[in-house]
Amino acid sequence: MKIGVLGSGVVAQTLAAGFLKYGYETMIGTREAAKLAEWKAANPRARLGSFSEAATFGEVLLLAVKGTAAVEALRLAGSAHLAGKTVIDACNPIADAPPDHGVLKFFTQFDQSLMEQLQREFADAHFVKAFNSVGSARMMNPHYAGGIRPTMFICGNDSAAKATVAEILDKFGWETADMGSVEAARAIEPLCMLWCIPGFTRNEWTHAFKLLRQ
Repeated sequence: MKIGVLGSGVVAQTLAAGFLKYGYETMIGTREAAKLAEWKAANPRARLGSFSEAATFGEVLLLAVKGTAAVEALRLAGSAHLAGKTVIDACNPIADAPPDHGVLKFFTQFDQSLMEQLQREFADAHFVKAFNSVGSARMMNPHYAGGIRPTMFICGNDSAAKATVAEILDKFGWETADMGSVEAARAIEPLCMLWCIPGFTRNEWTHAFKLLRQ
């Protein structure tokens, strides 16, 4: 499977390296190829290109940019290149404002998520929310006492797309909890807020969520 990564920040680099590790052909789409020189040297099998080239290349796409840049990144990728494809949405709608007592500020409202906005504008793509509720250092093969696998909460409207993402998550060391349709992103995106509070208030950044079932 070919993966096109839209974005070149830490999350994009971490997950792109993970895709390469598990045998996926991977291209990062970026407007700043120079910032990836060191990463590319460490990952020589990766390809670099524009957003449009990465979207054309990938059978599955990863959107890993600032939430405020998500729409622009997808427009640069091109609607025609997104159509029919699974788009893993790792973005959070974090506002350009400092946290309040450790609580991030979002530019969305409780009854409308960023992923819903993206799904409306790019209706032919199959968005799946994932990787937004943990820090980049724990996205790949997270290790916890007793071999416990943490839980990644996902959602989206297309069952086949979610199955594809669940397969990737399993390889990356995660348990998947499917929360349903795109509207569930209203609850999943704010998990980023909750995850960040211990970090901002106590400098603790190594935790992850676990859903317990009986």
